[in-house]
Amino acid sequence: MNTNNMNTIFWEDERVDGADKVTGKAKYTAEHSLPNLAYAVFVTSNIAKGNIKNLDVSKALAMPGVLDVIYYANCPAVPGYSTNSVERPKNVSEWRGHKVLYDNKVRFFGQPIALIVADSFENANAAVRFVKPDYETESFETNFDKARLDAANLKSPFNYKRGAGITKTIAANVDAEFNIPIEVHNPMELQATIAYWEAEDKLLLYDKTQGPKSTQSVVARTFGLPEKNVRVIAENVGGAFGSSLRSWSNVPAACIAAKKLNRPVKLVLTRPQMFSLIGYRPQSWQKVNIAADAEGNFLSINHEAISNTSRYEDFREGIVDVSKFLYACDNVTTKYSLLPLDLSTPIWMRGPGEATGCFALESAIDELSYKLKIDPIALRIKNFTTINPENKLPFSDNNLKACYDYGKEKIGWKNRPIVPGTLKENGWLIGYGMAVGVFGAGKGSASVRVVLSNDGKLLLECAVSDMGPGTTTSMTKIAAEAMQMPIGKIKFKLGDSDLPPGPSQGGSGTTSTVGSAVDLACKTVQQKLKELAIQFASSFAGLTADLMDVKNEMVVLKTDTTKNIDIIGLLKLANQEKIDLIINSSGKTPEQLKFTSNSFSAHFVKVAVNAKDGKIKILEVVTTGDAGKIISPKTARSQMLGGVVGGIGMALSEKLELDHSTGQIMNASFGAYHVPLHSQIPKTDAWFVNKPDMNMNDIGAKGIGEIALIGFAAAIANAVYNATGKRVRDLPITPDKLGFKVAKA
Repeated sequence: MNTNNMNTIFWEDERVDGADKVTGKAKYTAEHSLPNLAYAVFVTSNIAKGNIKNLDVSKALAMPGVLDVIYYANCPAVPGYSTNSVERPKNVSEWRGHKVLYDNKVRFFGQPIALIVADSFENANAAVRFVKPDYETESFETNFDKARLDAANLKSPFNYKRGAGITKTIAANVDAEFNIPIEVHNPMELQATIAYWEAEDKLLLYDKTQGPKSTQSVVARTFGLPEKNVRVIAENVGGAFGSSLRSWSNVPAACIAAKKLNRPVKLVLTRPQMFSLIGYRPQSWQKVNIAADAEGNFLSINHEAISNTSRYEDFREGIVDVSKFLYACDNVTTKYSLLPLDLSTPIWMRGPGEATGCFALESAIDELSYKLKIDPIALRIKNFTTINPENKLPFSDNNLKACYDYGKEKIGWKNRPIVPGTLKENGWLIGYGMAVGVFGAGKGSASVRVVLSNDGKLLLECAVSDMGPGTTTSMTKIAAEAMQMPIGKIKFKLGDSDLPPGPSQGGSGTTSTVGSAVDLACKTVQQKLKELAIQFASSFAGLTADLMDVKNEMVVLKTDTTKNIDIIGLLKLANQEKIDLIINSSGKTPEQLKFTSNSFSAHFVKVAVNAKDGKIKILEVVTTGDAGKIISPKTARSQMLGGVVGGIGMALSEKLELDHSTGQIMNASFGAYHVPLHSQIPKTDAWFVNKPDMNMNDIGAKGIGEIALIGFAAAIANAVYNATGKRVRDLPITPDKLGFKVAKA
């Protein structure tokens, strides 16, 4: 810290929790321990669909250290498992999704069919193979590509249409289909729950969750408990990407076992179980038709999509939504349908829906640019809009043009070959591509407790979680700027449902929502300090609060800074140990609701494709974001880098492989499911417009996490086309899809 310049103490950009995480002091869910802790392990099905005629658990029960084997025949009643709403108590709601250990039905391969509880993890795991199921199998379907061809299999179509039809001459159009396979979140931290019934109606949970308050609510409503009697602790979350936005079967299973055994129980999923039990990005098929006139004006956009869901639960996301508003177009038609399969339920995965939809839309626009012989960036600028065409509201801000300018300059867009497949470097085909990302910028409700102690330290508390983007750091920086005091004297506490309510961390809304509450809390404390100064400090007697500032840990007169009193001295003078307040921040104000708010990104990629074997290398990336004011440049850059890594995986390697003859996942491991390696991540320039969006909220900040990924796969696909002249619409892009022969292993 440079103490010679007091302003630097407000702008430090280190992660405030960094030291704890790199030294191992920070604890994650599975690292916690409680006295008399028991360990649970799931036994999972090895059929895709059917009934369990009998489950022999006798040998497993006889294994050393095994305390119980819980399954459908001996599972205690769970109020929320009842399907009869009349029978359920008023404070109980039906469990969403698969009811674990509830019945003898098998709905997907890898479904939990029993829970072994033992005195150690090793003993529990050793007993798994001694549970012997006897199945009655049923026919099943896991093949998306086959099942979607029969319209009778589709359900829940959602249609949208605007415009009276095309009245101008069509100069060019693109009509193309796109396919994205199932992709899996694969965070480093395994899904885990520790459950402990402190009393008959009081439950303590350590849980890997992106929303301590949402988990508290779900568990309370499932087990018929008052919310205040359920405490959820999620101090640190080791990555999630959306997989922990809901409570999966591990949560009720741990609660059931802990209640039955009357002792705390820890349940941690295995890595293979992480592929089937905590959701995934659903497989999708899309068809996009874009028509334009000779000048490049979009005349119509038609976007149809199908994505899979499970048989027992519908899951949909906004795959076609971006096509409704990202570009100026009078005629837009979309259709979105679900395809139920005998698989577990999908869930939101980073850039949910929009990442899928933008791959198709942005690839199609790139393809259209070649037909029109218009530069892809110029085509997007031609159809740029400051008004959301869907709801007719102005964007609170839209600085995509600045992103285009920076990106094309830094990536060397002027070197892009106009004719694909004509530029070579060192024997490799070279190509440039770009694409746009967009995601909604929300602002919800949150409460923050703020405590200013008479030692000059500031504590802020909110029951939000941090799955890695640096929420603790961002909130501390917002408070430091608002209070104009050193970061080192501020602490932000989170990850505990006993704290004032905050949102789940997902959908890029945490900084906007909680940050606004922190900013309001600090301003409220400043107002309180001014009032105390007027009341107790003689030099401020008779003045009004608007004549005073709170900065540099002092209350000062704006017109004469020699008239001041330090905060510590003021609180002692007022005989107050602390200022302790809970501040509530609501959603958008009526004035803010006059705008539609989004974050935007533009990704630029330079690729090389080996002309002999089709190997693809990403040579350089420039990723740009329009996300309002950037609170913490270092953590914001990290978010964009993470999106680049995820986008490379989405474009070039990630695909869940299913054996459709059995319904089994074939590559449920880090060894077989190919995420990008360090060696595949290129030189990357992450840049932000960094213009506060004051129509969005009082801190001017919008979300980053989703736009970091959305559109990136399309940028790679577009660059590969520019390099080779071959358009790949089915992810991942592999040499064989480019027409290269690949030697069999």
